[in-house]
Amino acid sequence: MSKVKKAGKVGKYILAVLLLLLLGNSLVVCREDEYKLIRQFGKVQRVIASSGLSFKLPFVQSADTVPKEILIYDLPASDVITSDKKSMIVDSYVLWRVADPLKFTQTLANSVYNAENRINAIVYNATKNTVSSMTQDEVIKSRDGKMTITVENTEGEVESNDLILEEKQEVVEIKSLSEEIMDNIGEGYQQYGITILAVEVKMLDLPDDNKQAVYTRMISERENIAAQYTAEGASQAQMIQNTTDKEVSIMLSEANAQAEQLIAEGEAEYMRILSDAYADESRSDFYSFVRSLDAAKESLKGSKEKTLILPADSPIARIFMGE
Repeated sequence: MSKVKKAGKVGKYILAVLLLLLLGNSLVVCREDEYKLIRQFGKVQRVIASSGLSFKLPFVQSADTVPKEILIYDLPASDVITSDKKSMIVDSYVLWRVADPLKFTQTLANSVYNAENRINAIVYNATKNTVSSMTQDEVIKSRDGKMTITVENTEGEVESNDLILEEKQEVVEIKSLSEEIMDNIGEGYQQYGITILAVEVKMLDLPDDNKQAVYTRMISERENIAAQYTAEGASQAQMIQNTTDKEVSIMLSEANAQAEQLIAEGEAEYMRILSDAYADESRSDFYSFVRSLDAAKESLKGSKEKTLILPADSPIARIFMGE
C-alpha cells in the first residue's frame, strides 16, 4: 500500500513539473521597449506590440524579439565631393527605429546589423547627393542651420557730416545640412519596416592633404575682405573729411565776412563820433590838444634821450607856451 502511495506522490510531482513546463512555455513576456513575434513552424502568426503577458501554443509556437526603442547608428566617416570639386569628410549618425516588425523580419531577417547596412547605404547616398549640389562655402555655412550676414541700414535722414551707411550683423535661420540630407533620403527605407528619425552631422573636416591649401585660400579671402572693408572705410572717411573741410571753410568765410562788417560798422561809428566831436567848437580845442599830445607821445617812444623839436607856430608848441 505504501508503494502505491509513493508512486502516486511521484506521479503528482511529475505532473506538476510538466504543468510548470507547459505553463512556462506558454507564457510570453513582452517589455515596453520590444515587439514579440509569435512563430509557428517558422511562419509569423501574430505580432505582440503592447507590453505585458501573452500566451502561445507550447512547444509548437516560438517567440522572437524585435527592438522597439529608438536606436542610434554611428556611420563611418566618408569622403564626399562638393559642386566646386572640393573634397570633404562628413561624420554623422542616424536615429532610427523599427516601425513594422513583420516587414522588418521578412526583409532584414530580424537583424539590426542588416538594417544598419541598409541605413549606411541610404544615408551615404543622400549625403553624397546633398553635398555634391552645394559649394564648400555653402556646406560650411549650413553646418548648424544659422548664418551671420551683414546688412546696410539707411533708415532716417543722413546729414552731411554723418556716416553714409551703417552696417549691422544679423543671424538668419537657414536650412541645415542635416535637414538637406533628410530631404534627399526619401522614403525608400520604409520597405524594410524601419523609420529614420533624424540624421545629424557630427563633424565636417577636410582631408589632411587639402587642409593647408584650403587654409591658405581662406586666409587670402579674409585678407581681401579686410582690404575691401579698409578701402571702403578710407573712402567714407575721406568723404566725411571733405564735407567737414567744406563746412569749416564756409563757416570761416561767413565769420570773416561778419568780422569785416563789424569792423566797417565800428569804423563808421568811430568816424561819426569824431565828426560829431569836431563839429562842436567847444570840444574841438580839447580833441586837438589830446591828439597833439598823442602824436608827441608816439614820436618820443623807443628811447629815453629823444628830443622833440617843434616850430614855434606848431599847435603843440603853442599849447605848451600857453597860447
